[in-house]
Parts: sequence; structure tokens; C-alpha cells
Amino acid sequence: MRPIQHCIEPDWPAPASVLALSTTRSGGHSRPPYESFNLAHHVGDDPVAVNANRALLAGPLPPGSAVQWLNQVHGARVIPAGGDGALPEADASCTSETGIACAVMTADCLPVLFCTRAGDQVAAAHAGWRGLVGGVLEATVAAMGAAPAGIMAWLGPAIGPAAFEVGPEVREAFLAAAGGDRQATDRCFLPSGTRPGHYLADLYGLARVRLHLAGIGDIYGGYLCTFGENERFYSYRRDGQTGRMVSLVMLRSG
Repeated sequence: MRPIQHCIEPDWPAPASVLALSTTRSGGHSRPPYESFNLAHHVGDDPVAVNANRALLAGPLPPGSAVQWLNQVHGARVIPAGGDGALPEADASCTSETGIACAVMTADCLPVLFCTRAGDQVAAAHAGWRGLVGGVLEATVAAMGAAPAGIMAWLGPAIGPAAFEVGPEVREAFLAAAGGDRQATDRCFLPSGTRPGHYLADLYGLARVRLHLAGIGDIYGGYLCTFGENERFYSYRRDGQTGRMVSLVMLRSG
């Protein structure tokens, strides 16, 4: 197990049994426009470079660890993480087994990592705006099967509220799905200063609202902007053709 390099360690009080990290775009083998630590095979990058980057990702993980990769579709399906190499169509995974990392890939969408305070369950969710509206965070909490009061969440790098301009249909979709906190949801949308009828949406704020409604009170992170930090993060909205970062969480044995 090698030290974590070019990665972000979540600033949450997770138990010692929990290992979590979020990669940046630095320190890998990919060439432009994917330079350099792209971990996605589906974006057009050289497969040899992606495999080399995934080998680097294995460095900070315990020997023999497996990563549960997903075919992400902006939905709300949650699957049990396995170590068999399958690539299920889902946007979240969870596990209570050691040695299996729940992982999601992002380049503006919001990665959310979960763990129990007891240190016996973990989960990872891919939450773009469609996933948030569709309930991917609530579905992930339900799939963990633990009392929400005993779960903490970390919000990883995503497009920030000053950069995420959306149309009125996005705001309307969130308000329609707001449940008991319509006002808090509406506060996550500010009128755009450049396009009439459009809004700047706060993905971090929207995720916090949904997590609070699901009973999660311990929420960390939520301050990094992928769009604004070109040298540190991939951003699909900024660059179009680009790589993907990975956020993962797992249980260590012992």
C-alpha cells in the first residue's frame, strides 16, 4: 500500500476502518486532452494509458482490493458492490465487505461518499442534477440499511454554484420533487446574470437539502469547483472532451 499522491482525502471524521479518496487530474499517463490521470475507458482515451492510471489508483489501496466500477446513467439504481469485475448499469454502490471499493467517476457531477459511524458500511453515489432529482442519494441511504443518524456523507469535487447555469426546467424539476423543504430547494437557484430565465444552481446545496430530508445530519465537504480549477480537475462543461476523476470509499480489514 503506497501513500496517496495527487489525491484528495475527505475531511470527515470517518472511523479508521474506512479508506476514502478522490483523485485529481494530475500524476497519470494520459495525453491531451485527457492529461493526465484519466480513469475512464468510455471517453476516447488510449486504453493502455487508462489501465496504467488504474494501476496507479490501486497503489493507495490495500493489496488485493477490488474496485466496483459502474456504467453510470444518471439514474438512481444502487447495487451491492462486488469484486467480480462486472460493470453494472447503476449510479451508486454500497458494501459491508472489506477489500471492495465503491467508486464513481465524475467531471462536474457530484460524487458523494458515505460511511457509518460504526465503520461497518460504506457507499458511493454519482449525483448529477438528474440523479439528485431522481433520488439517488435517498436510494443509497436506504440501500445501506443503517439508521440515517449513524451515517455521514462527504461531498466531493463538483461544478460550483457560480458556474453551473441551468434552464428553468431544472429548477422546476427540483421544486416538484422538493417534498417538505421547497423553500430550501428554491434558495439553491439564483437568477443568471447573463441569460434571462436561467439560473445558477448549487449542486452542493441541493445535495445537502436532500440528505437532510433523508435524515443525514453529518455532511462534510462541498467546497471544491471542478469548472474553476483547470489544472486540478476535469470539467465536462468547461472542456467537452476530457477525462474523469474517481471518488471511492472502502472498508479495510483489521
